[in-house]
Amino acid sequence: MLSSRSARALAVALLAVLVGALLPAATAQAASRTVQGGRLDWGIKSSFQSYVTGPIAQGSWSLTGGAATVGGSQFRFHSANGSYDPATGAFSSGFSGGVHFTGHEKADGSNELDLTISRPTIRINGGSGTLYADMVSKERGTGKVSNRSQVPLATLGLGGIDMKGGSTPIALSNVPTTLTAQGASAFAGYYTAGTPLDPISLSVDTQGAPAEPKPAPSEKKDEGAKKDAEKDKEKDKADKKAEKEKAGRFEDAAVDWGVRRTFREYVTGSIGQGEWTLADGAQDGGALFRFPQGKGTYDAKKQTLEAGFSGSIRFTGAHDLDLKFAAVSVAVTKGEGTLSADVTSEGTTRKDVPLVTFEAKDFVPENGVAVLTEAPATLTEDGAKAFASMYKAGTAMDPVSLAVAVDEKAELPALPDLGSEPTAAADPTGKPSAEPSAEPVAAASDSGPGAGTYAAIGGGVLLLAAAGAFFALRRRGTGATASGGPDAPAPPTS
Repeated sequence: MLSSRSARALAVALLAVLVGALLPAATAQAASRTVQGGRLDWGIKSSFQSYVTGPIAQGSWSLTGGAATVGGSQFRFHSANGSYDPATGAFSSGFSGGVHFTGHEKADGSNELDLTISRPTIRINGGSGTLYADMVSKERGTGKVSNRSQVPLATLGLGGIDMKGGSTPIALSNVPTTLTAQGASAFAGYYTAGTPLDPISLSVDTQGAPAEPKPAPSEKKDEGAKKDAEKDKEKDKADKKAEKEKAGRFEDAAVDWGVRRTFREYVTGSIGQGEWTLADGAQDGGALFRFPQGKGTYDAKKQTLEAGFSGSIRFTGAHDLDLKFAAVSVAVTKGEGTLSADVTSEGTTRKDVPLVTFEAKDFVPENGVAVLTEAPATLTEDGAKAFASMYKAGTAMDPVSLAVAVDEKAELPALPDLGSEPTAAADPTGKPSAEPSAEPVAAASDSGPGAGTYAAIGGGVLLLAAAGAFFALRRRGTGATASGGPDAPAPPTS
């Protein structure tokens, strides 16, 4: 029989062994991680969008830096980059892209309303969070232009969220945001501090700390290594000879095209109620689709190109919408390009249909890559038929970007990085409404400390769900009335 002192000593020893066994796993989980790739979805303020495009401001908005749209009134910012510490829950991530609002055009062609919001950054620490952004705005009344970097634009409603212990991807859904005093000033005085803005949703990928570099190989070479080096030289000579024989051929190219922004919004909006599906290697860049693995011929002197690409995209939705583009090809000659594809609709496939034409001047290689960036594109007669006459021939479509690697060592421009899809998501509990739920709903989890940790089982996804419903996200065409509406900013003074 052990004495009480011996029993206590044994318990302490066992506890030490247990802690020692668990500590490595806990330390590994808590290691700081790098945020690399992902997206932020934010409508900024839906009623402001309606005001800008409504009968009072009679303005518009445009996207910059690869930003995209999601549905009818959310903007998608891409290529997340930052850090996340599972031990403390500290999170910081910047995103690329911006939105430029203009309205109240003057007689001289300038705009009384001129506001750009770009490069949003989310920072969370100690249970509180802030959305920062670069802002260029024209002050109401005075017209004074201010250019501010990383303004603390909005606070995040993070009540009840424990950011600790998540893995990848990290996702937050429908987090309420509130305009700050500095944000109100940078917002050109259209709203006062404390005004609710649209909620944010984000999903980002995280990566562990880089592995220790391997030791450099020894400088000493044995006889076998020398023979291998000689074989490599012979192979290089043969490869160069083969390259000369197939001069003009290339094996790596990509074409980027978003089809048409308003068409994408129509498909996923309240009328189309649909979606698009990418297949055969096509990639989603947010504001555009990439058709990769291009192969063909290119003459740098004549600036001519014939290329075929992999990938397909299919749009489906209400009102019998079913439209597919596949086998995309591009031809360039005499400074003009044509993008064609096999078009399938109403159960019928038409081969090699010329969809859009675009300018292709100065399409010459630089650093091993011939690049054409956002060339304006126009719908052709055949393209109009492909869209069932939804658009007329001559309609401006999304621009075309083209990149051809004429040097096998050259790399093509990177696609905007949206990160991976969340492995779990917070489902809305009802239709969009004007106000979100005051209290978030915690997701049950076995991974991470505490019941409040939003780490989904198996995916480690951080989630914030509104128990009530979303903010109103659809653009309300009648939201700005003659009096400005209860949720619209007062019109600028002339």
